[in-house]
Amino acid sequence: MEQAARSDEKRLDSFRTFWEKYGSILITILCLLFIILAWTAGRNSWRAAEIALYVLAYAVGGYRKAMEGLETLFKEKDLDVDLLMVVAAVGAASIGYWMDGAVLIFIFCLSGTLEDFTMEKTNQDIQSIMKLRPEEAVVLQEGDERRVKVDQLQPGDMVLVRPGERIPADGQVAEGQSAVDQASITGESIPVDKLAGDEVFAGTINGQGALKIQVTKPAAETLLSRIIHMVQEAKNEMPPSQLFVERFEGIYAKIVVAAAVLLMTLPPFILDWTWDKTIYRAMIFLVVASPCALVSSIMPAILSGISNAARKGVLFKGGVHLEHIGHVSTVAFDKTGTLTEGKPKLTDVLPLQSCTEEALLQLAASIENLSEHPIAKAIVQQAKDRGLTLDTAQELTAIPGQGVSGSVNGVCCKVGKLGLLHNQTLSDRDAAIVKRLETEGKTVIYVEADQVLIGIVAIQDVVRPNAKAAVAALRGMGMQVVMLTGDREATARAIGSQLGVDQVYADLLPEDKVAIVKKLSAAGKVAMIGDGVNDAPALAASSVGIAMGAAGTDVALETANVVLMADDLSKIPFAVSLGRRTARVIKQNLSFAIGVVLVLVVSNFFGGINLPSGVVGHEGSTLLVILSGLRLLR
Repeated sequence: MEQAARSDEKRLDSFRTFWEKYGSILITILCLLFIILAWTAGRNSWRAAEIALYVLAYAVGGYRKAMEGLETLFKEKDLDVDLLMVVAAVGAASIGYWMDGAVLIFIFCLSGTLEDFTMEKTNQDIQSIMKLRPEEAVVLQEGDERRVKVDQLQPGDMVLVRPGERIPADGQVAEGQSAVDQASITGESIPVDKLAGDEVFAGTINGQGALKIQVTKPAAETLLSRIIHMVQEAKNEMPPSQLFVERFEGIYAKIVVAAAVLLMTLPPFILDWTWDKTIYRAMIFLVVASPCALVSSIMPAILSGISNAARKGVLFKGGVHLEHIGHVSTVAFDKTGTLTEGKPKLTDVLPLQSCTEEALLQLAASIENLSEHPIAKAIVQQAKDRGLTLDTAQELTAIPGQGVSGSVNGVCCKVGKLGLLHNQTLSDRDAAIVKRLETEGKTVIYVEADQVLIGIVAIQDVVRPNAKAAVAALRGMGMQVVMLTGDREATARAIGSQLGVDQVYADLLPEDKVAIVKKLSAAGKVAMIGDGVNDAPALAASSVGIAMGAAGTDVALETANVVLMADDLSKIPFAVSLGRRTARVIKQNLSFAIGVVLVLVVSNFFGGINLPSGVVGHEGSTLLVILSGLRLLR
């Protein structure tokens, strides 16, 4: 009995899913079928069958809209387009124009189906993302494997991911190595090699090697979950223009009804029209003056733009942000981790005295090998990349804010700032080298052996490969590009010059960044791009806050209005261009919709159109603005 009930429930769920996906299409097809059958019956003088079939067409095609209109009328005490259309169709039937009213119902039904299609495209984007999340994971506990639901995973759990499987949670590789396909999350087309200590994301696909991964975030807080949440938010949030149009629709509908009532009562006394002609013209007026196309001018375009951006790895948290980004006049970038990679790299190895590059780098890396400081890691990594063998350092001492000292093979060494050295006076030649490096925005590290300066190495936060092109593209679009950073002036100026930004603001605290964003906002809308906790206040203060999705902190991601999933700065010009294109499409749609209404209303007063022409003109314009909005899916 229980099994039969479950089976029935499963069938019911399948039917509900089918109806949600195809219900509006089936209703539209049935409505058209009944109209064709009614027209055929009329041609053969089967009057009763003709009327019955028209009634079915009205009922099938107009029931849902009539219920929605009545609900708005009785619950919200307001009029909407749905009710106006149904009243116009019933009015046409009441004076014998069954075919005209039925065509109105059908085309109104068809435009609703097309709007549903637009919404379904956005839903498909969400569903395709949700499918990336595996349902189960293999957890390792004391050497045993146990399958659990992904929702049950907690930080600290160790999971096993075999070749070809999707990674079930955000985490760090604890053991193993493999190439991971991250295209679904970051948009990177080439699989990324992962070793112990590397970060991995839920929903990405493991390659040829097995990985043991330590979970770092619960299922609800993974990057994939946040993506799903942001896309759902974007679908449900209406931009200001759509909210204005919907408020306007209620007022406009009341004006149209009042005008239709006057048109139904005055012409027989003023213009000597017959009552049939008066009611017929009033019904045409109800149809052609209704703001269907006006209402449909915005959301299909907004949803199509959001859907297009999501496929390119740019997530808008709402239509309002897509609108705003199209009007941005200034783009402000954080430097570290946004324009640059946020990881110092060794750029120069300059031996002095009789030392060689390899000997200098080997000595510095041997001293820095056990340090966790980012500069130390950059020196050690460069030595390893060059295949140098590091010696074991002894008597290591870290001097806070200065550097490290120790001995290597009996040689007393120091690696750090100038203040750490035994002799802090540089020769003119060495001072010139240091000045040049500092002018280039590099951090200078001195290496001393037995109280003699044997060389200089320079460290710099490397600019992202596509940063310069992104800045050039934004400036080419007529925008001002500025850089905000907490770094010292010389470093900031060097990076700014390299990238070609218009203005550089250095030595900034988080509150200073907010003050500059507000100052820039006085001249127009400002987009702020950042990745760290210290960028969050400026992201919130800007017109459009944009966060780096892969490198960004949780706080930055939550505060931002737009997220770049692959940290690809070239997507910012794309996003601005999409925002501008969306604004153009909406303006075109609104202008076209208003123009069609004016032409049809004037034509109706001069008797130039009949009800079918009015229906085709008005509902046709609605279909056209929806199709126009769908252009943004490209």
